[in-house]
Amino acid sequence: MAKPRGKRSQTYGFDSFLSVFTWRYGSDKMRQVFSEVNYRGKWREVWTALAEAELRYGLLTEKEFADIRKYSAAEYIDIDKSHQIERIIGHDLMAEIKVFAGQAKVGGGKIHLGATSADIEDNTDILRMREALGILRERVISCLSLLGEKIQKYKSTACMGWTHLQPAEPTTIGYRFATYAQDLILDVQLIDFLLEKIALGKGMKGAVGTAASYSRLVGVDQLRDLEKEVMKKLDLRPFPISTQTYPRKVDFLILTVLASIAQSIQKFALDMRILQSPPFGEVSEPFERRQVGSSAMPFKRNPVLAERASSLGRYASSVVAVALTNASSSILERTLDDSANRRIIIPESFLAVDECLLLYSRIVSGMKIIIKSVERNLERYGSFSLLEPLMMDLVKRGEDRQQVHERFRRISRRAWNEVERGRSNPLARLLTKDTKIREIYGDSFSGMLDPTEYIGDAISRTGDFLRDSIRPLVSKRARTGPSHGGF
Repeated sequence: MAKPRGKRSQTYGFDSFLSVFTWRYGSDKMRQVFSEVNYRGKWREVWTALAEAELRYGLLTEKEFADIRKYSAAEYIDIDKSHQIERIIGHDLMAEIKVFAGQAKVGGGKIHLGATSADIEDNTDILRMREALGILRERVISCLSLLGEKIQKYKSTACMGWTHLQPAEPTTIGYRFATYAQDLILDVQLIDFLLEKIALGKGMKGAVGTAASYSRLVGVDQLRDLEKEVMKKLDLRPFPISTQTYPRKVDFLILTVLASIAQSIQKFALDMRILQSPPFGEVSEPFERRQVGSSAMPFKRNPVLAERASSLGRYASSVVAVALTNASSSILERTLDDSANRRIIIPESFLAVDECLLLYSRIVSGMKIIIKSVERNLERYGSFSLLEPLMMDLVKRGEDRQQVHERFRRISRRAWNEVERGRSNPLARLLTKDTKIREIYGDSFSGMLDPTEYIGDAISRTGDFLRDSIRPLVSKRARTGPSHGGF
């Protein structure tokens, strides 16, 4: 992408305020989408598409249009000059028109003919957000691909399941990771819905949506054809109805989907933070050899990647409220009280989620599963989960369910007290002393106490999920771009 021409009237460096998204968080690819150069380049693209459509109606000459098209190239963007003009007239888009028209001396007088600012800005905003959604979709599927590898590798590896942060029943590591993957698949479906149904342009409808200005140029009967031509050149479909702007509900819906992705990331990141804590100790996120975990405590291995994803995800989720208020408070055909905050919340939401997904990929690709800790937790707590199937079996054999429940509650409480003292779980031994159990099962009872056998259909269900849900998405992506694959 060409850089703006002309000398810089101002220099913004680390001696001035910079957004963290300028340099710390988010990818260069996403920053480019929301860069000022790309923004103004898209404006010129829309102006050129409008001029080309108007050429057909005799509103421009071939020479005027050729001049406009020539100077629509990014190399002619001069941000400093536009800013100088904006400081005088107080209107950024009009300042850009003046610079563009001053360069295109033959056709410049026909730039923006019939248009209102939102005809240019709103279609540009959708073009940028559509491109940004494509980047996020690619990142989500990359995360799915990496998760798929972990799911395949650990689909049969039993681990302790936890509810209310208390040991519950065994599951498998693969099944747990499949829950995170399922969240991301829902996010892909939401992105696809946005791209197909929601990310539509304003079209060319003028100051209040009636296209009255264009009707004076081409006649009422030609309005729809003019709009179709412009939008076809931009590869956009317009909303059938708009005011001065496209419906601000669109911003709300797009940022809501970004918040949905952020929620998926926060759920995953929080679980990883918990599983990395020493009392669990089952997972370790990537930690570089020379990485510093704490300025005060040299031994620390803080889960900084997961914490950062949680932090940025929380921010991306919070700005949905601003978009909702913008949509609710756009009075009649248009008010401008959304403009300033949209400059912030739209790019920053995309950049925050972009960074979160990069962190997600980094965590999944570099994480270690600490099998010894998985086995330790399963050994320590897993036998408690066998009380439920044992109780059901005893009831099937004629025992009173409530009496068995109470008997097992007392036995498990004694076993839990021993575990809390740091001793081995004595539950199996205590159960073998139960008169009814000895009477019914005899010596065969000890073979019933393997918690890894109490995982239902976790293995087969995980395999089906890999085959039917993850692989089709990753495989489709692989045909058009790189894939981690391999599972």
